[in-house]
Amino acid sequence: MNTLLKQIATLDDSRPTYILTSNAALQELKQLSKSGKAFAAATSEKKINTFSLVDQGRLVVMTICPDAKPLGKQLELLRREASAAVAIFKSYKASDVQFVATDVSEAQAAASIEGFVLTNYEFVKYVTRDQEKKSSPIKELHVLDTSLSQAAFAETSNLLKAVCLTRTLVNEPLSYLTAVQLAEDIQVAGKTFGFDVTVFDKAKIEELKMGGLLSVNLGSFTPPTFSILEHKPKNATNKQPLVLVGKGVVYDTGGLSLKPTANSMDFMKCDMGGAAVTIGIVAAAAANKLPLHIIGLVPSTDNRPGNNAYVPGDVITMHSGHTVEVMNTDAEGRLLLADALSYAKQYDPELVFDFATLTGAAARAIGPHGIAMMSTADRMQTEAVANSGQETYERVVEFPLWEEYGKMLKSDIADMRNLGGASAGAITAGKFLEHYTDYPWMHFDIAPVTYFHAPDAYKVKYGTGTGVRLIYHFLKNYSSVA
Repeated sequence: MNTLLKQIATLDDSRPTYILTSNAALQELKQLSKSGKAFAAATSEKKINTFSLVDQGRLVVMTICPDAKPLGKQLELLRREASAAVAIFKSYKASDVQFVATDVSEAQAAASIEGFVLTNYEFVKYVTRDQEKKSSPIKELHVLDTSLSQAAFAETSNLLKAVCLTRTLVNEPLSYLTAVQLAEDIQVAGKTFGFDVTVFDKAKIEELKMGGLLSVNLGSFTPPTFSILEHKPKNATNKQPLVLVGKGVVYDTGGLSLKPTANSMDFMKCDMGGAAVTIGIVAAAAANKLPLHIIGLVPSTDNRPGNNAYVPGDVITMHSGHTVEVMNTDAEGRLLLADALSYAKQYDPELVFDFATLTGAAARAIGPHGIAMMSTADRMQTEAVANSGQETYERVVEFPLWEEYGKMLKSDIADMRNLGGASAGAITAGKFLEHYTDYPWMHFDIAPVTYFHAPDAYKVKYGTGTGVRLIYHFLKNYSSVA
């Protein structure tokens, strides 16, 4: 996380200040002079929500809390206004900023902090020539303790660290983040955030007969890994674990069904976005000590056309014992996920989620504004996820799992094919995965939202971390009623 968050008891009169307030409280602000208040009031009347002024020699950026409904929309506007504030502070080359919220809720203050920190995130690990880009201009955000309780501040800070971890994992190139390195990074994250990690090597994966993962790995020079993340607090309210499964294809050439390079293969380092989201969710849950038993499963490999690569027409035997006719080696993510979903059965899970940058069809269907979701869980749980999507503005669109889609995967020589045809590609991919479940399950195709080629306010260019805040919000509410 580029921004170091600190909680402070008093404001520094000389430090650049970000103020979040309401119109009603504007004239009561102790942080502004009389002339500053007059300027702020006049600017607010022009319907400008975020603006700057120099008051008594100090740079002040103000956001007037917008009067928008529902709450989720208002919180999203606050994140975006905070993003605009970051741009102002950067234009003044502010190195640290203090934040104070007045006459707003903790949720509103937290949303502003989210927008600020996530906008300020940069991935500059490999920059060597331009030293100014080695670190973000805004290094610290000092939050006045009256803006957020100590508990709310800690929760927000931990959640943002998890989102930024997710972003960084997605942004790392294959030259660093191989399947083996991903497993090592998961172990580091476990020590940092407080969850347990077990890693299966290739020999163990072979012993478990995970034919999907092993087949995709045939073209690679690097062995596969299968990582198990576990957060199991003593006060867990769920008797059966919640299981998260993330697609960990650290780079996807398409295999022998080779992708075109332009606008496709050139950013396929992000194809492990589902794994990164899984890691981020477990990290946030562990750091914030959610009273839930949560298990994360991350099958990982790259998908290459080398060595003894699997080919279209092959028939492979999965961990479940089912056979799959390979129609396209670029439909590889579902093979890894299917093995992990099958493996998840041993936990007798209460609910299972999977996350994957699975199909371009999902992105074409809904654009960069939401996640394609499919579900066999009960309606209360499915609707709760949708509600969390509205609250966090990481929205989901539910696609159907009608039985007719399953017929599109029929094979003449095996139990099923790994490709359904030209139409309904996102749904048939989900239908393929459903075949390996016998428990309540939700599938999230995050291909539309994982990796942006241009920034959208706090959803910065490249890895976005979308999905972590969504599921954390759901789990937090789930833990209170489980």
